Amino acid sequence: MSELGPEDLKIVTLARSARARTGAAEGAAVRDTDGRTYAATTVALPSLALTALQAAVAAAVASGAEGLEAAAVVTGADALDAASVAAVRDLGASAPVFRADGSGAVVETA
Repeated sequence: MSELGPEDLKIVTLARSARARTGAAEGAAVRDTDGRTYAATTVALPSLALTALQAAVAAAVASGAEGLEAAAVVTGADALDAASVAAVRDLGASAPVFRADGSGAVVETA
């Protein structure tokens, strides 16, 4: 993997922190086109299920974000969830989506 810039490292760190703080299966963070960041974790309720990345995108949209520059998810999964990546693509067609392991090491970029 190539070196991430400081802004991309920030969203990986935010995603990792959100996951650690709650003990969730995943943590995610997105950066909008104004430079604001939004972090979230997996939502697993009887009536609502969202991946961490879907929840972070929802938080950005609910705050008025009109576009996304980048996204990161910290997960133990072997691949990015297609529906989660699609949610990012709805607001940022070319936004990189970083998948990192629990240590914060980026193992995939979509």
